[in-house]
Amino acid sequence: MVPIPRPEDYDVSPTNGFLSAEPPLEALSDPYYEPWEHVVKNLQGLILSKRLHEVVDKLPILSTDRLEGMPQWRRAYSVLAFIAHAYIWGDKQPTEWVPPPITVPFMATCKHLELPPVATYAGLVLWNWKPIFSDERIDTLANLDMIDTFTGSLDEKWFYLVSAAIEARGAPLIPLILRAIQGANEGDLPTVTESLRSFAERLDELGGLLQRMYDNCDPHVFYHRIRPFLAGSKNMADAGLPNGVVFDNGGPMNKQRYVQFSGGSNAQSSLIQFFDVALSVKHRPTGSTKSDTYHDHGVKKPSAPEPSFIHEMRKYMPGPHARFLAAVERVANIQDFVQQHRSDKSLSVAFDASLAMLAAFRDKHIQMVSRYIIIQSQAAKKQKEKEQSEKEKESNRRRPSRPELPVRSKSSAGGKPEERARKDLRGTGGTALIPFLRQARDETGEPAVDAWARRVLSKGRDHGSARERRNSKIEVQGLASVWHVDDSDGGLCLY
Repeated sequence: MVPIPRPEDYDVSPTNGFLSAEPPLEALSDPYYEPWEHVVKNLQGLILSKRLHEVVDKLPILSTDRLEGMPQWRRAYSVLAFIAHAYIWGDKQPTEWVPPPITVPFMATCKHLELPPVATYAGLVLWNWKPIFSDERIDTLANLDMIDTFTGSLDEKWFYLVSAAIEARGAPLIPLILRAIQGANEGDLPTVTESLRSFAERLDELGGLLQRMYDNCDPHVFYHRIRPFLAGSKNMADAGLPNGVVFDNGGPMNKQRYVQFSGGSNAQSSLIQFFDVALSVKHRPTGSTKSDTYHDHGVKKPSAPEPSFIHEMRKYMPGPHARFLAAVERVANIQDFVQQHRSDKSLSVAFDASLAMLAAFRDKHIQMVSRYIIIQSQAAKKQKEKEQSEKEKESNRRRPSRPELPVRSKSSAGGKPEERARKDLRGTGGTALIPFLRQARDETGEPAVDAWARRVLSKGRDHGSARERRNSKIEVQGLASVWHVDDSDGGLCLY
């Protein structure tokens, strides 16, 4: 029997979960690293004054050899990630080149922490929080603050704080679920049942914390001021990075290469993925259905399925956390145990209730997505069209009169609806966001034991072809890339 993984062996705190066990360092104490700390502490002023590039370009190339212990490595990564993203996205047009003073130490910290060179959820949230009062609990928004931000705004702090509070409040659920897995190994029905009941109740609390986002994070401020800094370099052609970015390591220019990485996303949080893994929730590539995995006669297709976006996000987690999820995956047995004891109604109800609460959490996120992204993207689109129309009217007023020319047909003017649609779709290539979120929500209910529970959790939403589910009409610059979204929904942080 494969042993149950110990969270401590994977840098998962018994008290804080995937958050760092101790409050992260607010600054590197070694004066050698003062140039980095000076920039990040003055980031908003340097962005506003348009002096960030000038200052960063003149920084010395500092070695990471003087970093001691994981807290210092994490602080260095977080600082350099903030500076790198501000350097790329802090002006009207993004910069595709990151200079050696940032590249060289950033690459070293990323290698040490097993992270890609991009501002991940770990650098923005997991290693960027601090308690207001050190002797009080941190699983509440009343005792949390953030160390660094791009904008200095309350809205940005609150956006990160809600995620940090969810991580802290969800931390006790990790040993709780591992206890349920151990109980299933031992055939202990009461332990598994009680663990699942407690899990469902606590998961409801996480949903309540998620909805606190509305308290202090204004959708307009988030969409137009905060979100651009969180973007990565993957599928960002429409935002001005057609090839990605170049991290200049100081070597010959002909050896430098463009790279593309997804930006900050809550899908990079290990907590919700841990819940999925423990409850045997399987996520497929966006647009595919459960039946796509099988031949007509129920025989499983031999080829390996494409990884889902959620699974891809493990590459953006700290290495130990990703390995923890893989270790839990190898021992996850709760669904099988419940299936074997489905005659025990208390156990079945507890398991299905856990899935229902996880699906409800994702439902709350979808509602938030529409408010923070789609409504804002539609408003921005209408404003842009209005400004364009006013410019054309002004141009027509100033233009001297001339004889009217014959009106060209739409086909000769290149104005066919199909051509316009293709133009609208140019350069996207990202995951279809709302179909992704809805599919992730619906997949959450698939392991349910009771047929009625599965039907209720699916809510009859598994209709329409894959092409229809992938169809979209508006391009939105999402946190991690350019997303396809339909007219009524959109994306925020991808739980």
